[in-house]
Amino acid sequence: MNEGWATFWHYTLMNRLYDEGYANDGFMMEFLQSHTSVVHQLSFDHPYYAGINPYALGFGMMSDIQRICQAPANEDRYWFPDIAGQDWLKVLDFAMRNFKDESFIAQFLSPKLMRDLKLFAVLDDDTQDELEITAIHDEAGYRRLRLALADQYNLGSREPNIQVWNVAHRQDRSLTLRHTRYHRRPLHPETTDEVLKHLYRLWGFTVRLEAVDEDGRVSLVGECPANRERL
Repeated sequence: MNEGWATFWHYTLMNRLYDEGYANDGFMMEFLQSHTSVVHQLSFDHPYYAGINPYALGFGMMSDIQRICQAPANEDRYWFPDIAGQDWLKVLDFAMRNFKDESFIAQFLSPKLMRDLKLFAVLDDDTQDELEITAIHDEAGYRRLRLALADQYNLGSREPNIQVWNVAHRQDRSLTLRHTRYHRRPLHPETTDEVLKHLYRLWGFTVRLEAVDEDGRVSLVGECPANRERL
């Protein structure tokens, strides 16, 4: 949302300055070249593709809300009856004040923008041999796409769920953390080792990390210092 809000208002204000004669053609050409580079979205099969550009998505959604308010199509009235035809400034202000990234996407991502960005959903299930296309451009697909994309911006989905499990304050003062996997995603070994070292420096005593799988089985992921005799 921050990326979209910034680029939308930058674009809107610069165009207003141009329309009122405060910016000349050369200045606008330089601005538009920079703006286009910022909001450009590479296709999924591009060799440098690294995911959805948050500036492209945010700017597209802010601009799309303005369009839905000012010139709604029948599809927009069906999907967004509460904002179609309304004052776009009030709608954008309400959205920015009352939503965060994932809820903003789940609420305001439109079928038109999904088509413009050529979005589709792919299920990469580690228990299956093949990828599955789970959402395309139909009503069920639009709803599934919105939820799937919103989930990618949910911190609960993006960040590992690691909680303090035990503090042996009557023994060796060791700290035990426990990681609950989300969709069977393991922790990255190299990153895990560095985090454990940092936690050990902060805690001052042994820090160990355990993992709980989908069946409730607990295993030791790592410990710092390693191979210390337990009390």
